[in-house]
Order: sequence, then C-alpha cells, then structure tokens
Amino acid sequence: MSVNPSVARRSAARLAAVQVLYQMEMTGVSDEQALSDSKARRTEEPRGRMAEPDSSLLGQTVRGVTAETAKLDLLVGGALTGDWTVERLEAVLRAILRAGAWELGARVQTPTRVCISEWVDVAHAFYSGPEPGLVNAVLDRLAQILRVEEVGKGG
Repeated sequence: MSVNPSVARRSAARLAAVQVLYQMEMTGVSDEQALSDSKARRTEEPRGRMAEPDSSLLGQTVRGVTAETAKLDLLVGGALTGDWTVERLEAVLRAILRAGAWELGARVQTPTRVCISEWVDVAHAFYSGPEPGLVNAVLDRLAQILRVEEVGKGG
C-alpha cells in the first residue's frame, strides 16, 4: 500500500514538531531558533525512507503550541485522569499532547479521527508502553470539547 506523499509529509511534520518542541523545552531556545536548527539537521542528515516534513504544518504546529502553551496545558491537564498533571508528564509526551491538542483546536480541516490517529502514531514512534494509549484517550476527550460539532455527528 503506497502512502500519499502529502500525507507522509504531514506525518513527518508532526514527528519533527515533537522533536522541535522537545528541543525548545530542554534547551530554552526560541521556536524560530529550534525550527532553524531542525531544518539544518535535516539538511545534514540522510533521511532514509522518511518523507521531508511539510514545512508549513511543522511551522504552524510549533508556533501554535508555543503561542498557546498555557491554554493547551489547561486543556490537556483537564483531560488527564487521576492525579496526573501536565508537569508530571515526560517531556516528549507533553510535547505530543500539546501538539495534538493544538491541531484539534486549530486545524479543523484535519478530520478528528485522522488527527488523533496521527498523534497516536507519533507516540508509537517514541514509546512502546502505555503512552500511545494515553495520547489516544486524552485527545479523544479533548475532541469531545474542541470538535463538538464533528464528534457529535460521529465524525
């Protein structure tokens, strides 16, 4: 089964966005610096079979998450269960959930199921344990809030 090149590029952009957001959290660099560093790294490193990230989606995601981190943390925190807080999450998981929440809220052109599935796939790229399930559950709860029109219609 071949994957649509633009779909593969969007998937690669989501994965790259998590790497950029993680770098920002670990090093304190700005979103623009981290995006520039990411582009330079991709130019230098062989890509193998990985698609070139969709630079527009990558930039939108990183800038969107950066601009709305406090709002996204409230949303994600409200969707976590038990005594979990956004601060307790591991940094990569926090980046995935913030970015997934941002896309659910900001990119209505991405169908809810596709959006959640894509971010669960990103989680699978980093984790083999329960984390992808957590990403699925949190984003599903957020979709009930952020995509009430689409989710309510079974979308």
